[in-house]
Amino acid sequence: MLISKHRVCRLSVFLTVLASLTAATKVVAEPPIVSAPEVEAPKVDVVVTGLDRPWGMTEVAPGKLLISQKAGSFVLVDVATQTKTAIAGAPKVVDDGQGGLLDVAVPPEYKQGGWVYFTYSAPVQKQSATALARARLNLKSGLLTDRQTLLVTTSVTDTSQHFGSRIAFDDQHVFFTVGDRGVRDNGQNLKTHAGSVIRLKRDGSVPDDNPFVGRSDALDEIWSYGHRNPQGIAFDGDGLFWLIEHGPRGGDELNLIEPGKNYGWPVVSQGKEYWGPIAVGVKQKAGMEPAAKVYTPSIAPSSLLSVKGDTYGWQGDLLAGALVLTHLNRIEMKDDKPVAEIRYFEDKKQRLRAMAEGADGTIWIATDAGELWQLTP
Repeated sequence: MLISKHRVCRLSVFLTVLASLTAATKVVAEPPIVSAPEVEAPKVDVVVTGLDRPWGMTEVAPGKLLISQKAGSFVLVDVATQTKTAIAGAPKVVDDGQGGLLDVAVPPEYKQGGWVYFTYSAPVQKQSATALARARLNLKSGLLTDRQTLLVTTSVTDTSQHFGSRIAFDDQHVFFTVGDRGVRDNGQNLKTHAGSVIRLKRDGSVPDDNPFVGRSDALDEIWSYGHRNPQGIAFDGDGLFWLIEHGPRGGDELNLIEPGKNYGWPVVSQGKEYWGPIAVGVKQKAGMEPAAKVYTPSIAPSSLLSVKGDTYGWQGDLLAGALVLTHLNRIEMKDDKPVAEIRYFEDKKQRLRAMAEGADGTIWIATDAGELWQLTP
């Protein structure tokens, strides 16, 4: 069969492009991966079962955990008595795809009666957008009161993907993440909150020193951008701000977040297209921040915790729950850099969704199967 010169030319160009994309090398040198033997892993005690798709979790009193459930409800778990109590006062959410009632968190200095913060997919013109709200928790009445919506983000799309969303605090501010909402170009668009980290004062107002305040081509609330679907953020003991996010097929990233920086998505990515072995974007580009750590294949990270206590010998390390690869991912840190990776509880084959560290150093994990775990050294 004869092949035209034009077809030969097109085929040659395609093969050249394919070779250049697939031959690109990683930017990040990966630390070793270790699957921890059972003797090294903490013991898992199941505190309660039957949680309804838990998503976020925070300690609101010693041994009392407020847990968000994706369909739109809160539950309080008393670890000592292993009991669950429904908490009223949740906002209306759009429970569709990856949307619903998402994270819940309290500031480090939280005292009973203070503000509890949470994110959710809010209904907007028959669609939805990631929103941040706060309310006061009355433990005696089992009620969230004085609810305030702090920000409904400009992240409406016709997809049910990539809402984010996790919450973190520094001394005066609240931070939360918004995914690209399934629209890749949002990652590089400073006129939408999608694909960004948001920084607000605790009352929802915009800090004057946010990096894009006063620019006509950007939204004042944005702290960093170029993110795909960040589902974990945490400040470590040195005040460094870490974020973990989903890549496409491969290329999950741990990033060290700095104000005003561009983290690349979708121009820069270490992952591939879902439909074939073609790289998404390029591996690196000037003006875009390289990842501190890359996961290929993807673990599908959810939640990020910087360990403050030394109950388990993990002080200063980062923990991430893995959904697809079903394990607890411990990132060993040294001199503010990841140097090793240890994987725990792979044998349990559970999707680890949320984590919290108690004031006494106890670590709890909530799974997609509706279990609440307490780790015992």
